[in-house]
Amino acid sequence: MSKSLSTLLTPVLLGILIFASNFLNTRLFHFGEDHFAVWFVLSVLCFATGWYLNKVFGWHLGGKIVFAVIIAVAIMSIILITFFKEYFAANELLTENLVLYTLRNVVLGCMAFFGMAVVELMRLQKALLVNEEKLKIFEEGLRDAKKESELEIKDAKIKAQSLLSNAELEAKDIMLRKERLLSELKEFIQAEKELIKKYEELK
Repeated sequence: MSKSLSTLLTPVLLGILIFASNFLNTRLFHFGEDHFAVWFVLSVLCFATGWYLNKVFGWHLGGKIVFAVIIAVAIMSIILITFFKEYFAANELLTENLVLYTLRNVVLGCMAFFGMAVVELMRLQKALLVNEEKLKIFEEGLRDAKKESELEIKDAKIKAQSLLSNAELEAKDIMLRKERLLSELKEFIQAEKELIKKYEELK
């Protein structure tokens, strides 16, 4: 229950972090003041929140959540600045303030997207390494299977050659026996004729 609550509160935390940037001074990059340090801390926290969102929700759903949070916070900021324009730099134009604060919200939201992108990149790199290892194993297996098939083909050729030579020997043996039988038969017929001829002469 606590884990699901923490995952549900993460987008709320991101919205609070982005919304908190509205209360920083607009002159962020004056290094004499502490505003830049606070801005940097907010950026790092948004990055970490994006990281966590990608781990929990994945790239697609997490990206949709971050985008929805940016839009929601930007609308809330516009409403807040419109109603309390005296507090948010009263000496500047309202439209300038709206653009400035909306850009701040978008920049911090982009930091969350950056955190998500880093996690996704690391995940894809791991998956790529795993796939490369699988490909190496597959190629080795393919090479082994190719060698085995070549050996089996050679063995089959040797067996076929042996069968062919045995068949040729048997065929030659049969032909020799046939010729021998034919010659014996001719001799027998010749002897029979001579015997008949002698018998007729005796009569």
